[in-house]
Amino acid sequence: MFRYAHTNIIAKDAQRLIRFYKDVFQCRSIGETRDLRTPWLADLSGVPEAHIIGEHLLLPGHGESGPTLEIFQYDTVIGSGEPIINASGLAHLAFEVDDVEATLQAVLSAGGGQLGKLIKANYPGKIGTMVYARDPEGNIIEIQNWQKIA
Repeated sequence: MFRYAHTNIIAKDAQRLIRFYKDVFQCRSIGETRDLRTPWLADLSGVPEAHIIGEHLLLPGHGESGPTLEIFQYDTVIGSGEPIINASGLAHLAFEVDDVEATLQAVLSAGGGQLGKLIKANYPGKIGTMVYARDPEGNIIEIQNWQKIA
């Protein structure tokens, strides 16, 4: 069996980032909070005496068993610099929304930022409205909406 399970963000302030994704992107708590300090976590992570706190959030649009966004915080978080869109590795999370401009304003109001311009692009049979934004910790988010061309 193969099934996508979750994406993890390591936060500097997990509670702030959890509130952001709940408030702006309608992620929901599923009651899976974590406060772990166990030998197996240290073995798994390679971080001596690892301790994490955080929560799994159900991503919108995917039923009760859908994939989650896992937001954790270690006692010691090592900064990696602000993510840039053309760096190798995972680049961004994407959310499809009804209103890109209103969602971007919600991101900005909740302490996030904008990266690049809001654009409209023609694709075969549809028009995409998209913008890259940042959550309050700088992680990149694509906000998108697709409209079929009549």
